[in-house]
Amino acid sequence: MTAFPLILLLPLSLFLLNHSLSTAANIHKKGHFRPKLKTHLAKTNITTVFEVAKPIQVPRTKPCSYLLLQHDFGYTYGLPPVLANYTPPSDCPCQNFAKIVLQWEAKCNGTQFDRIFGVWLGGVELLRSCTAEPTATGIAWTVKKDITRYYSLLMSNQTLAVYLGNIVSNVYTGVYHVKLTVHFYPAEESSGNSFGGYGSWADLILPISRNLPLNDGLWFEVENSTDIESKKFMIPRNAYRAVLEVYVSYHNDDEFWYTHLPNNFITANNLSIPPENGAFREVVVTLDSVELGVVWPFTVIYTGGINPLLWRPITGIGSFDLPSYDIEVTPFLGTILDGKTHEFAFSVTNALNVWYIDANLHVWLDRKRVKTKGHLLKHYVSPVVVTLVSNLTGINGKILTTVNKSVSSVGWVKSSHGKITTNSTQRFNFSNFMVLREDGNLQIVNQTINFNDSVHAKLPSSSVLSIKSSKRFPLYLYTDEVDKGNETFLLVTNLTLGYNEKKRVKAGDFGLFDSSLKNLQNGLGVLLVANNSVVAGIGNTQEVYRYDDSTFCYFRNVSSSNYTILYDKEGKSCRK
Repeated sequence: MTAFPLILLLPLSLFLLNHSLSTAANIHKKGHFRPKLKTHLAKTNITTVFEVAKPIQVPRTKPCSYLLLQHDFGYTYGLPPVLANYTPPSDCPCQNFAKIVLQWEAKCNGTQFDRIFGVWLGGVELLRSCTAEPTATGIAWTVKKDITRYYSLLMSNQTLAVYLGNIVSNVYTGVYHVKLTVHFYPAEESSGNSFGGYGSWADLILPISRNLPLNDGLWFEVENSTDIESKKFMIPRNAYRAVLEVYVSYHNDDEFWYTHLPNNFITANNLSIPPENGAFREVVVTLDSVELGVVWPFTVIYTGGINPLLWRPITGIGSFDLPSYDIEVTPFLGTILDGKTHEFAFSVTNALNVWYIDANLHVWLDRKRVKTKGHLLKHYVSPVVVTLVSNLTGINGKILTTVNKSVSSVGWVKSSHGKITTNSTQRFNFSNFMVLREDGNLQIVNQTINFNDSVHAKLPSSSVLSIKSSKRFPLYLYTDEVDKGNETFLLVTNLTLGYNEKKRVKAGDFGLFDSSLKNLQNGLGVLLVANNSVVAGIGNTQEVYRYDDSTFCYFRNVSSSNYTILYDKEGKSCRK
């Protein structure tokens, strides 16, 4: 067993599956995880692609629906986002909305890679998503997202921006035909604000993103491990709570960061590949150069990743609606309630090119006070404990990477709600166990991320708000590349991907809300690849999704093989 010096642990793992070497080993080339499907592998009719998710619970009222944008995204790469004027739904008979839903509908046919895209309103990101990959006869997909948390933003005039960087040529012919709609559901007469006051939606949402005009998305681009991107902001002096919602996606050299090898492994084996910086990544968020919190992201696999046939028609978890991550800023309010400009900054530990990151700052305002005041009592960031252990013979063997970290902050804010002390904690642990065989042609990655966070806000005599979330992101990836000669190879893939979360929310005297999500995908596929194009293949996928909360339950078990649904069962009954 060899323990590598911690200082050498930098991103490097999927490379094994992706790169050719000058040595005798034939470690996978990066392009092998992004093969291009031949059109003859597709079905002969339009395929509806979908991400399994629970239905959005809406009131039994007729929504006021508005078309925000209709556009054909042809050659849009490097061009400005598509813009439209947004006005609130003033002509809707009811102006008290219980639910607001954003709906993205798209169609495409031809040949095209998957493309990342974003939707912003007034610079605030509402949706980060990935397109489905089309077929010659066409595909269609719909994404619905609950955007009620952006209520205050949606009640004023804004500029809508949509960026989908697409390339159209005589080879890549797919044009994405998009329609974007918003649905406002009036509240039922019996309904009201579920929490009110401290637990309601934010009064103000500030964009922590790049400013228009741009020839790109509004996200910041983090291109390497030393790159830091930042945005200055100022909040009203009567704020009493703040939450930073962070959007993250990874691309290009770091799309498969969880498979990357340690740099010293590459050096020791004289591999003629660039540094990969190991298999660990974290997004670090600072406020005025002080580390506020971190994100250890869920491993989203886009619709063209690993084996594209796995994601037709069941797409990867989170690929159509990438998760965002909340970091409580309230303990720090005392440091920024001075009417001056402050700064959020983003970086990614061990990053390769490129990560897209931006954020939305949700701010709650005291309507009874012109000023609030606060004080940061305690802030602690534990040193990152990284352990890298290997048992290797040349390129073959095992590598175990484990990381632990915690961040905690305590501070009080005095407002008309009283003197409320908020304690915010993040706790993480990471394990990536990698096996290399057949001189790097076979790689197994068994990774788990545990991401736990809590927020407790209380008056001296009572609790105001309590949020506890425990997330677990398991990933198992087996890839074996079998050389068939003449620039042809078989790529065998066995994949397990999971997103699990238990959450408990209690807001004062307004009740307790418990929820549980267990979402697990299993995929098995084989591709015959010639000159980076798939000439034959199969992809089998099964997904079991189970969600339970205090008022609603949803279950779905669905499986597919090469565009065809084999089994599909869903229900809304709760297990007792």
